[in-house]
Amino acid sequence: MIISRVAHGVAERLARWRSAPALHPHGVLCTGTLTVAARSGTEWGVPWLDRPGSYRVTVRWSRALGLPRGLPDGLGLAVRVEDPDGPGSALDLLFTSSRPGRFGRHLPLPRPDALTGPYSTLLSYRVGERERVLAAFPVHGLDGRRGDVRPTLWQELARRPVRFELRAAAPDEPWRTFAALSLEAVRTAPASRTVPFDPYAHNLTGLHPTERLRRLRDSAYAGSRHGRTGDDRTE
Repeated sequence: MIISRVAHGVAERLARWRSAPALHPHGVLCTGTLTVAARSGTEWGVPWLDRPGSYRVTVRWSRALGLPRGLPDGLGLAVRVEDPDGPGSALDLLFTSSRPGRFGRHLPLPRPDALTGPYSTLLSYRVGERERVLAAFPVHGLDGRRGDVRPTLWQELARRPVRFELRAAAPDEPWRTFAALSLEAVRTAPASRTVPFDPYAHNLTGLHPTERLRRLRDSAYAGSRHGRTGDDRTE
């Protein structure tokens, strides 16, 4: 596929020039907790979502293009849920800054700040019997600053936990909360090290991304890795 080959080549050259991933080259790793809400009303049809529970998470917040702070950039919130389907299992959810509306949730929205708006998966997930977009909405404190420009994520984490509500919706549905995410501490790691988030490799029965654009994404990530290491495996 020509587009896939182009994506591989562009990502490879950019990663080689940066000596870092082509997209989201630098980020902040956080630890925290994801709590699946007790079910109220209709079941999701997904075993993991239909039973309450708490799970440890590793989260990476990053700027897509790596532009200087203060400039709008596509913001990424990558979430690794540990042991959602038993010991050794993992669930990866990749969110990008976006709008909450029916069409805006499918388009990346550059923003200068991490906590002034929602993040979405952009592409749909299979959630039970329906396709839905997943989203992470920042939970603002009761300090009257809801509409103000917020501090960057790591500055806020130094003061208190940062919380998000995780929601899902099909085009004809309102947003419905399925979990709460609390980021509690910055995790130290070498600047050159990345966590290999992969929503296609790490998903659950009844909860997984659709196959749309998978080939394009895989080609871009393989090109990025090859540009840095000579290895075509997924980032």
